[in-house]
Amino acid sequence: MANDWKDRLGTVYSTNPDFHYESDSEGEAETLPSQQQKLVVQLDRKQRKGKSVTLITGFVGKDEDLKTLAKILKTKCGVGGTSKEGEILIQGDFCNKVIEILKSENYKVKRSGG
Repeated sequence: MANDWKDRLGTVYSTNPDFHYESDSEGEAETLPSQQQKLVVQLDRKQRKGKSVTLITGFVGKDEDLKTLAKILKTKCGVGGTSKEGEILIQGDFCNKVIEILKSENYKVKRSGG
């Protein structure tokens, strides 16, 4: 309760004696089990100055779990990458290898874009 005032920075004053501040904190989505995840793997070159990246989308869950999955993929492919906003970017064309790795981790994987 010591940091309760930080949650109310937008509320200045209320004359209503029954007023209770309600925060708009949204809970993060629970991570689905790997068997229920439907991931899409595609090769992407848009707005990347001609460099190709392997893009994995469709992950439903917490950012920590997304970063853990990204770390596994980056380590097994031996390249760099990033994870943000439910997407994983792996540097280079590793679509087939990423699909094999995800299938071995029991994810449902679909290739998109040829």
